[in-house]
Amino acid sequence: MTDPRYPIGKYIPQPFSEEQKNKWLLDIHFLPEELERAVNNLDEAQLHTPYREGGWTIHQLVHHIADSHMNAYCRVKLGLTENIPTIKPYLENEWSLLEDVGKLPINISITLLHALHQRWYYCMKDLTIDQWMREVHHPERNSNFSLWFFLGLYAWHGKHHIAHITSLREQKNW
Repeated sequence: MTDPRYPIGKYIPQPFSEEQKNKWLLDIHFLPEELERAVNNLDEAQLHTPYREGGWTIHQLVHHIADSHMNAYCRVKLGLTENIPTIKPYLENEWSLLEDVGKLPINISITLLHALHQRWYYCMKDLTIDQWMREVHHPERNSNFSLWFFLGLYAWHGKHHIAHITSLREQKNW
């Protein structure tokens, strides 16, 4: 049985290739539309259903994607403009409990994602291989990560959470 925490498996970094770059860039570009389709016609009770035992609700997932991808966009911009900047980690579980996540409808975060992903896609679409290999430092992991690694990670991240939603919909016959 598939682990409900990782319905598409864990992220596996890939070596740089133009083909992989184009695929991941499209994943970033089209995530907001895919997310909209995944939550289409869900009612409030469904949106407040956890995708797994002890997991976030669909409502929290949508807001989490926006929070996470805003941070990722800033990390990419920092990596492009500074020499191995130290990025700021954040407590995503704590963010999921804040008032904006609890009270605002998901369409606010979906709208934000549409604009954010346009900016993010256009920021990255014409990067050179040297730019993709630029790094940021992650203090919690005490490691450097390339922008290429982040592109793959966040392309995966969006699909990962969409799969949480679509798996729950299949399981519940929604």
